[in-house]
Amino acid sequence: MLHRHPLLSLLTGGYLAFVAWLTLTPQAYAAEHISIIYRVLDALHRRGYLESIDDRELEFLANIALFVPVGMFLMLLFGTRLWWVALGASFAMTSAIEFAQRSIPGRVPDERDLLANGLGAVIGVFIALVLTTPAALRRRRLRRAKTGSVGRVAAG
Repeated sequence: MLHRHPLLSLLTGGYLAFVAWLTLTPQAYAAEHISIIYRVLDALHRRGYLESIDDRELEFLANIALFVPVGMFLMLLFGTRLWWVALGASFAMTSAIEFAQRSIPGRVPDERDLLANGLGAVIGVFIALVLTTPAALRRRRLRRAKTGSVGRVAAG
């Protein structure tokens, strides 16, 4: 699987490294790098936009958005027939992150994060399935057509 898609594997590995950096570094270090998100939200609030979104909702939405690419990348690596493996791997990853955060200074594991990350992974897998299913069905029809014509030639 990984050797057939080296570029996709490299992109997936890079994104997973980014997720690990963002979720597994001490909170004080990571917070200074993602504070731009909160500055943007404050600027939008001052202009009267998105006033109903507070920091807690923003964090929930950001966790969803963070795991959409995880679901997509893993589904693309595993393929449409093994979409459930991609989903399982995403859930295992978010569970491992939340478990590891118990021992990282400034990090607090939260079941809301499990929900948000899982929802993001489901959305990502679904998007990748919608985008790749037509091509997968075409390839399956072509394989069946080739297999059927080989069987007819051998029988004749």
